Amino acid sequence: MKTAGVAQSGEEAGVWRLLDASANRAAEALRVVEDVVRFVLNDAQLTQLAKDLRHDLATLLAHNGLASRVFVRDVAGDVGVEIVAAAALPRGSVDGVLAANAARAAQALRSLQECAPLVALATGAEFENLRYRLYAMERAARGVWRAQEYFHEIRLCVLVDGQATLAAFDHLIESLLAANVRMIQIRDKHLSVPAIVQRTQHALAIAQRHDPSGGVIVVVNNYADVAAATGAAGVHVGSDDLPAQLVRRVIGPRCLLGRTVHSMAEAQTAVRDGADYLGVGPCFPSPTKSFATFATPELLKAISRENGLPQFAIGGITLDHLDALAECGYSRVAVASAVTRAANPGKAAAAIIQRLNRLGSVPEPSTSS
Repeated sequence: MKTAGVAQSGEEAGVWRLLDASANRAAEALRVVEDVVRFVLNDAQLTQLAKDLRHDLATLLAHNGLASRVFVRDVAGDVGVEIVAAAALPRGSVDGVLAANAARAAQALRSLQECAPLVALATGAEFENLRYRLYAMERAARGVWRAQEYFHEIRLCVLVDGQATLAAFDHLIESLLAANVRMIQIRDKHLSVPAIVQRTQHALAIAQRHDPSGGVIVVVNNYADVAAATGAAGVHVGSDDLPAQLVRRVIGPRCLLGRTVHSMAEAQTAVRDGADYLGVGPCFPSPTKSFATFATPELLKAISRENGLPQFAIGGITLDHLDALAECGYSRVAVASAVTRAANPGKAAAAIIQRLNRLGSVPEPSTSS
C-alpha cells in the first residue's frame, strides 16, 4: 500500500514498527493504570474511565489499516531493546506506579499522534483526544490516591461556627483537639470575612500547638480566598458555591478541596473536577440547617461503592446514626450540633470517634501528648 509521505521501502517498515511499539506501550501502560484504580483505589468510576480509554485505543488501532502493524514486528532487530534509561520514575508507591505508567502511555500516544498519519490519514486527532482524556484521568486517579493517604485515619470532621466570642471559639477548638478530633471545618454564614479570617488563624495556631507535625486539618467552608490567605489545609464548597475547578485555581495544587454532593452525578463531577474528599448527604434532619430532601440509603450505598475518594456522611448525624451509616459504607462523618451543642463537646466528639474507629477498623489514636 502506497502512502503519502512515506516511501515504499525500509522507511515505511520502520514507521510501522514505530506504530506497533507505541501501540503496545500505550496499551500496556493503560492496563496498569486500570488495574491500580480498580484493585488498589477501589474506584469504580475511574475504572470505567480507564477501561473505556483502553478499549477506545484498541478500537482505533484495529481499524484505519493500523492492524497490519503486527506483521512488521521485529523484536530481535530492535536496537533499543537493551538500552536502559539512566534514571526512571520511581515505583516505590502507588502514586509512583500511576505517574510512571500515565507518562508512558502519554508518550506512546504522542508518538502515535505524530506518526500514524504517515500511513493512516486523519488518525492524529483521534490519538490526541485519547491523550487528553488520559491527562484528566491521571489527575483524578492520583488525586484519589493522595486523598486516601491523607485521610487514612481521619473519621470525624467537626463543623464549628464562630461562637459568641473569640474566647469561646478558642475554648471549643482546644476541647475538640484534646479529644483527638483531627479535622475542623470553620463554617459560619453570619460572621464577616475579617471575623472568619480571625477564627481561622486562631484555629490554625491552636492546631499547630497540639500537633506541630501538621496532623490536624483545618478547612474553611466556602471562602477559598480565606483558606488560601491564612494557610488553612483546605476549603469546602457546596453546589451553590464557586465551582470546584475555579476553587482549585484560587487554592493551588496542595490545598485540600472538599465538595458537598447530593447525587451520583454531582459525585462523579466532583472527582473529575479534582475534589479531594466528599460530603455526602444530607442524611437526617438537622437542628442547624433545614433540608428539602434527604439522601436515601440506596444513594449513599451507590456513591460509596462507585467513588474511591474519602467520603463524609453529613446532615443531622448523631452517635445513634453511625451504625446505620456504616451499613451504607460510611465510617466517616461530619457533624455540627451533635458535638458543638453538647454539654461537653470534647466528650461527645470522643464518643463518636471511638464508635467510628471501631466501625472502620482503624486503631484509636493515643490520648497521650
